[in-house]
Amino acid sequence: MNTETPVVHYRKDYTPPTHLFGTVDLDFKLGEEWTHVHSKITVRPNPDSSSDGQSLKLAGTGMELLQVKIDGQPLSETHYQVTDESLTLTVPATDFVLEIENRIQPQLNTRLMGLYRSSGTFCTQCESDGFRRITYFLDRPDVLARFTVTIEADKDKYPVLLSNGNKVDEKDLGDGRHWTKWEDPHLKPAYLFALVAGDLECMTDTYTTTSGRVVKCDIYTEHGRLDKCDFAMQALKDSMKWDEDTFGLECDLDNYMIVAVDDFNMGAMENKGLNVFNTKYVYADPRTATDSDYWGVQGVIGHEYFHNWTGNRVTVRDWFQLTLKEGLTVFRDQQFSADQTSKSVKRIQDVRGLRAAQFPEDAGPMSHPIRPDSYIEMNNFYTATVYNKGAEVIRMIHTLVGEEGFRKGMDLYFERHDGSAITCDDFVAAMSDSNDVDLSQFMRWYSQSGTPELHVATSYDAANQTYTMTFRQECPATPNQDVKEPFHIPISMGLHGKDGAALPLQLEGQNSSIGTNTVLELKDAEATFRFVNVGEEPVPSVLRGFSAPVRLKLEQSRRDLTFLMANDEDEFNRWEAGQQLATDMILGMVHDRANGREMTVDPGFIAAFDAILADENLDKALAALALVMPGTRVLAEEMKVVDIDGLHEARELVRSTVAHELSDQLLATYKANQSDEPYRSDAASVGRRSLMNVCLAYLSRLETPEVTELCYKQFQEADNMTDSLAALACLNDLDVPERQQALDAFHAQWKDEALVLDKWFAIQAMSSLANTPDKVEALIGHEDFSFSNPNRFRSLVYSYCAGNLYFFHSADGRGYTFLADQVIKLDKTNPQVAARIVRSFDRWKKFDEGRMALAKVQLERILATEGLSKDVHEIVAKNLN
Repeated sequence: MNTETPVVHYRKDYTPPTHLFGTVDLDFKLGEEWTHVHSKITVRPNPDSSSDGQSLKLAGTGMELLQVKIDGQPLSETHYQVTDESLTLTVPATDFVLEIENRIQPQLNTRLMGLYRSSGTFCTQCESDGFRRITYFLDRPDVLARFTVTIEADKDKYPVLLSNGNKVDEKDLGDGRHWTKWEDPHLKPAYLFALVAGDLECMTDTYTTTSGRVVKCDIYTEHGRLDKCDFAMQALKDSMKWDEDTFGLECDLDNYMIVAVDDFNMGAMENKGLNVFNTKYVYADPRTATDSDYWGVQGVIGHEYFHNWTGNRVTVRDWFQLTLKEGLTVFRDQQFSADQTSKSVKRIQDVRGLRAAQFPEDAGPMSHPIRPDSYIEMNNFYTATVYNKGAEVIRMIHTLVGEEGFRKGMDLYFERHDGSAITCDDFVAAMSDSNDVDLSQFMRWYSQSGTPELHVATSYDAANQTYTMTFRQECPATPNQDVKEPFHIPISMGLHGKDGAALPLQLEGQNSSIGTNTVLELKDAEATFRFVNVGEEPVPSVLRGFSAPVRLKLEQSRRDLTFLMANDEDEFNRWEAGQQLATDMILGMVHDRANGREMTVDPGFIAAFDAILADENLDKALAALALVMPGTRVLAEEMKVVDIDGLHEARELVRSTVAHELSDQLLATYKANQSDEPYRSDAASVGRRSLMNVCLAYLSRLETPEVTELCYKQFQEADNMTDSLAALACLNDLDVPERQQALDAFHAQWKDEALVLDKWFAIQAMSSLANTPDKVEALIGHEDFSFSNPNRFRSLVYSYCAGNLYFFHSADGRGYTFLADQVIKLDKTNPQVAARIVRSFDRWKKFDEGRMALAKVQLERILATEGLSKDVHEIVAKNLN
């Protein structure tokens, strides 16, 4: 059993570094068995530190120290102390030059943190604390320096040698080795350091900035993959253009490089000028990538590029401030993607993701503010809360100050802090000062965890033609935060008349109308707003565009929800009304089942679906989203005790009823959206395919030979991965011979395409057929499954445990045992990924007593594992707490 007590780090304990670095010269000699690292650092005492400046403690782990010098003189072992995690030196109280020699073995680094070698390529991942696995260093984000890097390696095995900045020299050293030198002109912390060495191909293009700088854009891949990079290159150039147009931010580099690697724990990393990407977010062509893959590439390419300013030029003082760069940059990439595609569709997709991942996190054992107060393992806090809720907090500021005000705030932010490591307070201060608004109460979004509930009560006074809305906010207790102070909540809203038209809004005390949409600011626990000159009882449209990350509690009849589905001028709220209608109905069906009553589908719900299919003016992508029911995870969060069997049966009954009642309409819509035109990834084409494939998914619930033939025909004839995979997903839930035939054919065709094969594993993990648990357990032993590749592991294990809740939470506890087995095994080699997978247990206490007992046994088994990593220990311990 792991008896070591993990160290807890607290934000309140921040102290400035004892020393600052000026320049860092790194020399790498890459070898097959050992890689030698030599660092030469100019060091000065930090005047802001209370230390006497005569002791310097550097972080370092997993390496062999060879020599230490100060000002050219070797130190004896009496002048330094080495532990498993640090090197502590006695140093001069003045400026000095520090030299360190050490060696590491990247080929044995299965954590994929620091410098590692995978598939024949050397690669780095240094955020958050990977640099300390390369050499001893002040590995913290508030120590910024200018880096120069030289790399020596075998010329045949590693013809491409890359690092941050500009290549300033290269040499053939003879004896089969070569050498390159890179200089980064910009200050950066160690977490933004990057090195790549391998046998890679390169796609090159250029982008000319507004000021006339020509930026060379390179994408490096393994051989034979450049044909999948055209879209990524265009996305990069579109990102550069968008950042100039929207925020006036030009690329500050002469060369911008992206390297795609197969084995990568994250989606991508924004290392200054040398982004390292998971291949999943670079490769895209119609044959191997779905529409969602294309959008994923576009969003992540944009995200990492936008980090060049929001994260690199201005970085975080400490890791508690992570949302400063990530929340802001997620907001920026969401806005970019919305401008490239459809604002409404993108907003709906982002909110769906928030509710499925972040809302449960906010209500679970790992609940934390977007700026955490403490952590044991920082890698565990790269969460939906920090990223996605963090983006929602930025979006609320944007809503409160307006688009022009937000741009003013960003301009002041960079004017004040370019080249600095700062805090979230500094960002909010720039927004506040530039717009002359008080955002002091708003800062509670940074310090308080949990999802607020927004309760709304309404009343109409016909005699005085007034409409009153009373808003009350409350936030449930979360770990270490029992009591919450009121948040500052922006509420975008409007009113509709009986004819569907939007009504002009005039608040009591105002002299004129303020249009048909307004933003109310709720700052107290409860507040009342009264609208005047309201000639008829309206239907309210509240929280338009999801203007705050809250749970809206507004009693609305099914009639009103159906009315809003058809009439709301806010497209997000039209979709939201449909989701609420479906949620109310499905939860009611589950309640009926639990009380021995027959489950029935409301005819009004079927009629609403029929109206969506019949509305030829409705955007096809929005129609497709409106036809998709709320997911099991989202519905489960609405239940005090999750009835997973009831949810599964209710959702299946709804899908089957829609299919039978609207089969003619579904088939007609399916056929109307078929096309013989070549694949295009534009918004209109994506919307058409989305609507077509949603209709096919419903039709598949008929389970007739005719529909099976229709699915199999689409699978065989599809000229793009979107339609092929959609048809395979339909067959995957049918107990017919064509299912296995399609799976076998898919594997045979794509077994050499890693990212496509990931889809093959994932789709089987998501099947609703009764033999799925047996199938998933067998796939662990498949010759193409790998524990060492994070993408492959996630494709099967995460898809099953986090995505197929019906089987993962089976009453016999089989899913819990399966997950525990995989976590214990993976933790020995890649604790970061193991920690993310084990979070599938996070909501175990929302289930019945029997399931909770079974889950607890497996959590305790994990916690008792000898040598358990602190990554997994932190999450499991909090789950059991």
